[in-house]
Amino acid sequence: MKKLLDQIAKFGIVGVVCFFIDFGLYNLFNIIFRALGLPEQMYLVSGVIGFGVSMVCNYLLSMKYVFVRRDDISRRREFITFFVLSVIGMGINELVLYLGVDVIYENWALLKRFMSRSFAEVFFKLAATGIVMVYNFISRKLTLEKKEADNE
Repeated sequence: MKKLLDQIAKFGIVGVVCFFIDFGLYNLFNIIFRALGLPEQMYLVSGVIGFGVSMVCNYLLSMKYVFVRRDDISRRREFITFFVLSVIGMGINELVLYLGVDVIYENWALLKRFMSRSFAEVFFKLAATGIVMVYNFISRKLTLEKKEADNE
């Protein structure tokens, strides 16, 4: 149990680093897109950019510090698996952003009275990040990590 908790803690640290990359790029591109006068829906593109860059960073850090690499798959296959799992995670991320901002926020007048659209985008980005973090840990542990019996 201690080993699992240590692993979750390491995953959390990697996640925080990658969150700041993701969140920072998300906000930076939202500012840039607004300054360029592009449509409000560009927040979804900002989400893809931030998520994509943080995914590569997450792969490098996770496979070095969090998970024990499997010997039975090549690094190429490992990265492709990580990428596919991350794309699924990005889909979950985008779905939560869309549902939160375009469905819930835009259609709930009471919510609009208490928060701006920009705040709603940040709020639902945080929610999406939490949901995807749980998915990422479980999916990567099940598919990419060397099995416990193999570690001994």
